[in-house]
Amino acid sequence: MHYTVWDTAAETGRRAALQGSGHIRLALEERGEASIILATGVSQIGMLQCLREARGIDWQKVTGFHLDEYAGLSMDHPASFRKFLKDRFADRVPLKQFHFIDGEGDLEAECDRLSKIIREWEIDVAFVGIGENGHLAFNDPPADFDTTKPYLVVDPDEKCRRQQVGEGWFSSLSEVPLRAVSMSVDRIMQARNIICTCPDRRKAEAVRDCVEGPVTPNVPASVLQRHPRASLFLDRESASLLSTEIREPAADYPGHNNERA
Repeated sequence: MHYTVWDTAAETGRRAALQGSGHIRLALEERGEASIILATGVSQIGMLQCLREARGIDWQKVTGFHLDEYAGLSMDHPASFRKFLKDRFADRVPLKQFHFIDGEGDLEAECDRLSKIIREWEIDVAFVGIGENGHLAFNDPPADFDTTKPYLVVDPDEKCRRQQVGEGWFSSLSEVPLRAVSMSVDRIMQARNIICTCPDRRKAEAVRDCVEGPVTPNVPASVLQRHPRASLFLDRESASLLSTEIREPAADYPGHNNERA
């Protein structure tokens, strides 16, 4: 895992999109198609804006997968992750296809449906974030590092649910669903490249534990330490508790071009 620290959340998102778009362009050049995983949340808004504005990508050859979704929320609910991704990305670029998670029906059947689809793909880039509790997707601590199922039915913990209230998606804890569908840790880690965008002071403890602590299910995103091509993009606030701050441009990688996103 490689990490960089940037001055602002906006620059953090821009740099994450810059590197991620390079990976997408490379996949298109090499295979004529690409596949991506997209996360949601406040930390992803700037990155998604820059990614959808990236030049030199034929989005009609890109297939997208949804990272996680609440159980029981309709697509028009303000906190729906499907709505978040449709409004901010999927309806704004002409993707070949986007596989949304439908959390309104039989959750186990939905996991089986999506698992069958994604097993046919090798993901080029997974765009993810880190939760205040160190979660990766809705894999809250202690996360299941051993399951090989691509999608799981999970029970978000209270700290995760309180984060959703704090970010303004719900007005009270009682409104936050108790169940969700999440891509598993194992499936996320199978992506060729992982771009993790994580600004904000409220994420500082989780970032410190993920970067400098041991790899443990109690800090699920710490598993990114094991991925050879995981890049973590921080701002000064989220990196404020790291013992050694590194601030440098992202390492060279195939498809990189400093002049375009």
